[in-house]
Amino acid sequence: MAELVGRPVELVRGALDECVRLGLIRPSWETPGRLHAISPDVALQPLLARQESDLLARQREIADTRVEVARLAEEFAALRSRSERNEVEQLHGIDRIRDRIKELSAGCEHSLVAFAPGGHQTPDNREASRPLTEALRDRGVTMRTVYLDSIYNDPATVEHARWLVGLGNDVRTVASLPARMIIFDDEAAIVPMDPDNSAEGALLFRGRGILTALSELFRMVWERAAPVATGRRQRTSTDDNGLTSQESAVLRLLSEGLTDEGVARKLGVSVRTGRRITAELMARLGARSRFQAGLRAARLGWIGESPDDEGGVTDLLDLEPSRTTTAPGGTPPTGSRLAGC
Repeated sequence: MAELVGRPVELVRGALDECVRLGLIRPSWETPGRLHAISPDVALQPLLARQESDLLARQREIADTRVEVARLAEEFAALRSRSERNEVEQLHGIDRIRDRIKELSAGCEHSLVAFAPGGHQTPDNREASRPLTEALRDRGVTMRTVYLDSIYNDPATVEHARWLVGLGNDVRTVASLPARMIIFDDEAAIVPMDPDNSAEGALLFRGRGILTALSELFRMVWERAAPVATGRRQRTSTDDNGLTSQESAVLRLLSEGLTDEGVARKLGVSVRTGRRITAELMARLGARSRFQAGLRAARLGWIGESPDDEGGVTDLLDLEPSRTTTAPGGTPPTGSRLAGC
């Protein structure tokens, strides 16, 4: 207080007001009109308590904010991971591929379409397909499957295809297929990582862009496919050039540079059968080499565009558990086929 002596009145009054506010002085109870000084350690305790309370409240707010930020970051990471997983999911191993197919089939509500290359369908695959196919039928799911014409070489596979038709499914055949492919409700599709080596696994796509492209590919192949015949013998109808669908496919595949093994795999026949068809075509063309046969076939207009090549989409799926080399006699190795297709 002595320090205020001789200071301007306004300054002194302001200092006294601040001391009153802080509780350092108060009116004297013993001597009215005079001020009484309070010990700072007593007077300032309430102020310190209020500041500590405010600080604790602020710290709690910061802690709550930190927890919320962590929660939001975790949700964002989960959503991003889920989005990436849904767009492209890698499936390694035949067990994982088959499990995923069963899960997607169980959730399928409207339509299921598939390419089923390989020609001959094994007894195990045919038997395993029946319960799943019937379950899809009972749920009102429409199924469309495209097989190879080479199924007509195997009466049991033809009977299976006719059984599918009897359940109300649509089944057609073509001379060659791009590769194995399954599309569920136009929302998910399974394709191979490597069509020539299924040991690499498969890919599950959900992205709208890829699904649109794959669905369009199926539509183009479906439109040129023929309904499965009631008989067991392979169709022998020819086009304007006198070529069967298999012969046209062989010419196209050879023009793309495929080997005998590659042509046989695409047709679902044995390598011997593929070579025989090639040799017959070369004889009809009077060609001594494949190159010469290609030139003459092109000059005659025997080689044209195929829906398989539109948009550059080829070899999209093969879920066989080993390399897809057709065994002698036209029987491909057993693999992971969608039951019912």
